[in-house]
Amino acid sequence: MSKDTFPGCWDSSCSGHVDAGEDYVTAARRELGEELGWHDASLPLRPLVKLFASPETGYEFIQIYIMGPISGPFTLHPEEIAEGRWIVADELDILIGEYPEQVAGALRLLWSRHRGEILAAI
Repeated sequence: MSKDTFPGCWDSSCSGHVDAGEDYVTAARRELGEELGWHDASLPLRPLVKLFASPETGYEFIQIYIMGPISGPFTLHPEEIAEGRWIVADELDILIGEYPEQVAGALRLLWSRHRGEILAAI
């Protein structure tokens, strides 16, 4: 609930900002550690989709990575994540379709534009 945008909403499994001097992969690995407690650097992150800054993205650049398969264990950051769970594509379709206010804007945008690519990659 302390997030500055979309507090209390479902979002991607892990997200964050790229710090000065970092590249996207380094930032993604750092965020995996901070938010999910996942520190295994041997697991490859595969870049999937990149969106450029626009009003739809809150003027942020977005890079999606696919990693896995992994099943944990995860340690969710209590100040960042209130609840974590696995959700299948059909459930996400229903959640976005029936309760869009419960889903962060970037996740709604990415899912609407790139659902097929995401599903094909996992």
